[in-house]
Amino acid sequence: MIGIVDYGAGNLASVRSAFARLGHEASVLPSPESLHDAARVVLPGVGSFRRAMAMLAQGGWITPLRDYAAGGRPLLGICLGMQLLFDRGEEHGTTEGLGLVHGHVQALQPQPGFKVPHVGWNSLDVTRPHPLVAGLKPHVDFYFVHSFACVPADDRDVLARSDYGGPFVSGVAHQNVAGFQFHPEKSQPMGLTILDNFAGWDGGC
Repeated sequence: MIGIVDYGAGNLASVRSAFARLGHEASVLPSPESLHDAARVVLPGVGSFRRAMAMLAQGGWITPLRDYAAGGRPLLGICLGMQLLFDRGEEHGTTEGLGLVHGHVQALQPQPGFKVPHVGWNSLDVTRPHPLVAGLKPHVDFYFVHSFACVPADDRDVLARSDYGGPFVSGVAHQNVAGFQFHPEKSQPMGLTILDNFAGWDGGC
């Protein structure tokens, strides 16, 4: 079963619907205790890093999510959920993240003429082979909505980059933990390919 973490700051319905279209069972996880029943977990997210971490803390999710990842089961962060995987975020001051991928999250710094937030379709440059990006066609666009971007401490964790008035990291993978800055559930066939890949991923690289 694929579990979708419900901590009050994620677009759960669209993620669940996307898995259903692919024929995969996905259930909303209402409490940290329900993590035990999930073979794979998706951490969605919309809004600010600080607010989301406060909501995870309030719901008692932080230690269970860290323990879940330490157990080797696949964990996927989407949009803000990807950012929460990192050590810290700099939105509204420095806030500690889950620390599952080393690095930080900083404001997008595009060139003049590029508006922030970055909203709309943009392509990926996949930087290395990985089960989650198997079958992706080159130069296909995915749907982004974000004002901040992840900066991994180790380039080996980078899975994909995109460009918006300057390059930024749009996908990461560290052992059994991965994340995408875009919304695969809103990104048409290639986005669904990523979710389908995740449904069959065992957490290995």
